[in-house]
Amino acid sequence: MTSPPDPAAPPVPAPDVVSLELLSRLTAGDEAAWYAFVQEYEGRMYGYLYRLEGNPEDALDLTQEVFYRAWRSIRTFRPGERVLPWLYQVARNTQIESHRRKQLQRFSLEQAREDIGFEVTSEARSPVRAAESADAQDRVQRALLKLPDDYREAVVLRFVEDMPYEDIARIQGVAVGTAKSRVFRAKEQLAELLADVADVN
Repeated sequence: MTSPPDPAAPPVPAPDVVSLELLSRLTAGDEAAWYAFVQEYEGRMYGYLYRLEGNPEDALDLTQEVFYRAWRSIRTFRPGERVLPWLYQVARNTQIESHRRKQLQRFSLEQAREDIGFEVTSEARSPVRAAESADAQDRVQRALLKLPDDYREAVVLRFVEDMPYEDIARIQGVAVGTAKSRVFRAKEQLAELLADVADVN
């Protein structure tokens, strides 16, 4: 991967089932097969993680880790299983674990500050690069980041990644009704936060 894909670009439809031949090549570590696989899905993974993180650099780092983890765990992929829900689960677990690591690092820094007066400076986030309206894109992203994690993920999966509720429920490990409820509540909160920006539908 060279430069991050445009997060504002709509997801490109991709085949949702890996053929037995391709799965066999992926499992065997075929470099050409893996290159094609990454090229096919990296845009969607990056866009998903960017919407959750709000930071292009973090999203790119996580995207690279997602495909590393996919490479390591491809033998657990079942023939005939749909690709995108599996990849989104890998991406979700990667992001959650990344935040856990950051929490541990933050805790250690807080301890150091308390123990020896070490000043912790907050990291400035990179500005959001927008395709059309920089102001609107920035406000939408900031609004997304104000939602609870589960709500933000659910609404991104539904309206940015165009995933059905059944897949959202599977990815989040909840009932379909819970997934629908999260999307509904996220829409309500976004509508309040973005009342003067766009219609959230």
